[in-house]
Amino acid sequence: MKSKSVFFKLCIMMFMQYFLYAVWWVPFPSYLRNTLQLDMFEVALVLSAMAIGSLVSPIIGVIVDRRFSSEKVLFVLNILTSLFLFILIQQTSMVGLMITLILVMICYMPTWSLTSSIAMTHVASEQFPRMRLMGTIGWVASGVFSLVGMHAFKLEIFDGSLYPMYCGIATGIVAAILNLFLPKTPPTGDKNRKISLMDIFGLKTLSTLKNKNYNIFIFISVLAIIPFSLYHLYGALIFADIQIKNITVTMNWGQVVEMVFLFITTTILIKFGFKKTLLFGLLAMLLRYLAFFLGVELDQLWMYSIGVLTHGIIFGLFFVVGQVYTDKVAPNEIRAQAQGFLSFIVWGVGYLVGTFFNGYLIGNHAVEGKTDWGVVFGVATVITLIVTVLFIFLFKKTDQDKLTTEEKTS
Repeated sequence: MKSKSVFFKLCIMMFMQYFLYAVWWVPFPSYLRNTLQLDMFEVALVLSAMAIGSLVSPIIGVIVDRRFSSEKVLFVLNILTSLFLFILIQQTSMVGLMITLILVMICYMPTWSLTSSIAMTHVASEQFPRMRLMGTIGWVASGVFSLVGMHAFKLEIFDGSLYPMYCGIATGIVAAILNLFLPKTPPTGDKNRKISLMDIFGLKTLSTLKNKNYNIFIFISVLAIIPFSLYHLYGALIFADIQIKNITVTMNWGQVVEMVFLFITTTILIKFGFKKTLLFGLLAMLLRYLAFFLGVELDQLWMYSIGVLTHGIIFGLFFVVGQVYTDKVAPNEIRAQAQGFLSFIVWGVGYLVGTFFNGYLIGNHAVEGKTDWGVVFGVATVITLIVTVLFIFLFKKTDQDKLTTEEKTS
């Protein structure tokens, strides 16, 4: 009975954490460009706040490994996220917008690795994808909520207004209250050992693991996030350009597929192992941008649907499985740090590069406000192909990849 209660609480945690993010962040680029009338460089600069927030994830990882219970830290971060979101909606200047959004993301982005660490402390890491499924359901629910919001407030457009941010504020407060009921997850590291720069930047993870294959995985992940961020970050702009009204709902079809794949990811992982499962995710991303490219060049709008639907396969089989792989190779005493480092290097460093690279690509191939998406998607396709080939030849199967939960804890 107790285990079922813990599982339920962790599922609610995942649901609320990703609903909180998706309900306002997905339509946010459209708000910046179409409501605040920012140019593409300014949009890219503002959106880089997400990556900047991810850069502090290792610091939070060190804190929960050495000092405080994870669920208490999560409570504080969610309260602060709501507070800074409230301040964000008051901002009209570029400077105020940028500073406040960075504060929002410094508080929110570490919660991705933190919730993963909490979940995999209480359930077997192989079962994590099914628990992470609740986060995807939360993401999809945010799209449904946007439709409800349009009818409730009698709005023609919900995406691109301030209403999504009001929803984010309320969700953050509710999520924080629910965090108080999570199972206790005390620190497992040495409280007396001094925190070094190696710890702060997450480099302790690499020095502790000394795992060449994991280093290659990190390298590939940083490269993969660059094309991935094109859709993940600028998807709202893509669909705004082709006159899609319900952008959040349209993009959420990718999350619907993600729900299916997260449910079966454990089975796929057991059957095919880490290398093939991760490769399936990269191949799905290659299919996405090839479909987008052909959709533009052949003027076939339906091909965009392929790109949307592959999102769940990419995210589930590459990025979520990457979290499981990280948990598998990391010793218990640095599990939170390892997840924080993964978030730092992929969603921080890699995503930051992707934000500005793709923002430059979109802005540099725009005429009178209209982007030449054929060029943009062509570049993304080529980059994804290169990353996939590198992964095939560099990432090897090792005995450590097959560690069981019992082996790791012994």
